Amino acid sequence: MSAIDSPEEVPAAFQSAWNAHDMSAFARLFQADATFVNRFAHYVLGVDAIVALRRPLHETIYRDSALENELIEATAISADAAIVHFWSRLRTGVAHPAGAHDIDTLILTVITRRDGQWRIQALENVTLANPRTGEAMLRENCPAAAAGPAS
Repeated sequence: MSAIDSPEEVPAAFQSAWNAHDMSAFARLFQADATFVNRFAHYVLGVDAIVALRRPLHETIYRDSALENELIEATAISADAAIVHFWSRLRTGVAHPAGAHDIDTLILTVITRRDGQWRIQALENVTLANPRTGEAMLRENCPAAAAGPAS
């Protein structure tokens, strides 16, 4: 799956392209002028820059990684735009310098429809961390994160 037919499909499409380590499929998820902020606050503009940021990682330390994404909420802001939040668990493999381990992040995307195609306009990825220590943590160890969006 790389095409996005509705905002709710963003997490699955992102997961599919990542897990295939297919940078062409990954590129098709984004508008040409999209922005991307990775979990280390590296900001890039444009789909070519997004792929240039990701490709070397998928050829090296993330080559045996896998994502498991879970939709939190998709909120329409117009007929052609939506905000989508989703959890993402990155499972690194032995190719990662720190070895196999899990990392949970929260991803915020703004998705827009142009010429009938839904694509990511902006994406920001934030690592779940203990606010007192900065240590990365998993969702199940953080009651506030596990609760999801406020009602």
